[in-house]
Amino acid sequence: MIYFYLDGHDFKYDLFQLGKAFFPNKEVVFLENKKEYGDQGCLLESILYEESNKTYAKTNIYLDGCFYTDRIQCIDDIDIGKNGIKNITKIGVKKSIYEGLLSIADKEVPWGILTGIRPVKIVHDLLDRKVTEEKILSVLVKEYKLAPQKAELIINISKRQRKYIYPLNKNRFSLYVSIPFCPSRCIYCSFPSVPVNRYINMIENYREKVIWEIEKIRELMDGKFINTVYIGGGTPTAIPSKDLEKIIQAVYLNFGKDNIKEFTVEAGRPDTIDEEVLSMLNENDIDRISINPQTMNNETLKLIGRNHTKDDIKRAYYLAKEIGFKVINMDLIVGLPSEGKDEIINTLMEIEELNPENLTVHTLAVKRGSKFKETMDKYSVGDQKSIEEMIQETVKFAHKMNLKPYYLYRQKQIMGNFENVGYSKEGMECIYNMAIMEEKETIIGAGMGSVSKIFFPKENRLERIPNFKSIEEYMERTDELIERKRRWIL
Repeated sequence: MIYFYLDGHDFKYDLFQLGKAFFPNKEVVFLENKKEYGDQGCLLESILYEESNKTYAKTNIYLDGCFYTDRIQCIDDIDIGKNGIKNITKIGVKKSIYEGLLSIADKEVPWGILTGIRPVKIVHDLLDRKVTEEKILSVLVKEYKLAPQKAELIINISKRQRKYIYPLNKNRFSLYVSIPFCPSRCIYCSFPSVPVNRYINMIENYREKVIWEIEKIRELMDGKFINTVYIGGGTPTAIPSKDLEKIIQAVYLNFGKDNIKEFTVEAGRPDTIDEEVLSMLNENDIDRISINPQTMNNETLKLIGRNHTKDDIKRAYYLAKEIGFKVINMDLIVGLPSEGKDEIINTLMEIEELNPENLTVHTLAVKRGSKFKETMDKYSVGDQKSIEEMIQETVKFAHKMNLKPYYLYRQKQIMGNFENVGYSKEGMECIYNMAIMEEKETIIGAGMGSVSKIFFPKENRLERIPNFKSIEEYMERTDELIERKRRWIL
C-alpha cells in the first residue's frame, strides 16, 4: 500500500495519479494524520514550506515504518516560462514526489510528472509565448521529467497541428452528434450507449429529438461559423440508413453543406456496415469514415464481445473503398485480454494489406462502468513491459506505412501509463480530432451523452456543458439542454 501525508498543500488528485503511474496495482491512501501510518507499506510525506525567502517542496519517504530517504525541490528554480504561481508550486511538489517514487520503484515513467490527458496543450501554450523549440524540449525533459522521445513526439505533433488550429477564433465551432445505439457492448467500453435491439422502437423518436436539438443549436450559433462535423456513438451505422441520412441532411439544412470543412461518420463496427449505408454516406458527401477492428484476431474479437470476424472487417473496408471513400480510419487497441506481441504483429500484418489513410492506436484503459473493470480478474492482460513492446511494434508499423502522428491523448486508467496516438498520411489528418483534443475551438454536442465545450480564447479556458447520459432523460428534457447551452453561448 502507498500512503501519502500532505503538509502545506492539497494536490491530492495529481499525487494520486503519480502514485498509480509508479504502482498501478497498489492501493493509494491519503492520511489525515501522519500518526495513522504504522509499520507497513510506503509513506510519502509531502511538505511545502518557506525558508530564506524561498519556497521548497520536500518529500520524506518511509518504508515499513523506517525513514528511507528524502527529496527536495526549490520551487523558485523551476523554469517553465510565464505561468501562475499555483501551477509552478504544483509542478515543484510533483517533481519532489516523482524523484521520491523513482528512488523506490524499479521502473521508468516516460510521461514524467504529467498527469493530465492532453500533454500536447503544454507545447501549444509554450509556442504561443514564442518559446523556442530547443527551450520547449528542455522544459519538458528537465521540469516535467518526460523521456526525450515523448517530448520530441508531442513537439512534432504540435507543429503538425498548428496550421489546422491557428489562428484561434472565438466564433469558430465544430458539431458533434451522438448516435448512442450499438449492436452489443464491448467489455472495455464505458461510453454512454444502448443496445439497438432493445431500444429499436425509440430510434425514430430519438432521431427527431436530435434533429430538433440541431435546429436549436443553429439558432444559438447564429453569427458564428461551423468548421467540422463528427457523428459518433455508440455506432451510428447501427440505426437504419434512412434515419442516419435524415440526421445528416438536417446538419446540411441548418449549417450549409458548403460551409462544412470536414464531415466524419464513425461507422465503427463492420457488422453494421453494408452497401446500403455506405452508398448513402457517399451520396451525402461524407468525407471520412471509421471502420474499427480493434484487433484482427478472431479469438479476441469473440472475447471482447464483437459479433464479427476479421474477414467481416476486410469485407467492409474493401466495400467502402469500392464505393469511393478516400479517407478511412481504423482503430486498434493494444493490451486487449489474452493478446501479446505475436497477436499485435498479426493484427498489423492484416492492416498492412488494407493500407488505411488513418490509424488510431489506443492502449487499453480499464474504465469504471465497463464490463472489463467489473470482471477483469477473469482475463489475462499484459504487464508494462509487454504493453511497451506492443506499442513499439505499432510505432514501427506506422513509420513503415508513412503514417505520422498528428494527435495524442492519455487516459486516467490507461494500462502502463502510456498513450493513445492518431496517425495519418500527409494531408489526411482529421481536423475534428485535433480540435477536440487540443481544446482550442468550441465543440457543440447534440444527442445523448454528448458534451459541449465552449472555448474562451482570451482566458484560454473551456466551459463544459454535458448532455444527459440516459436516453430516457435526454428524450424528456432536451429543452433543458438547450437552455444550458444558451446561458454560456449568448
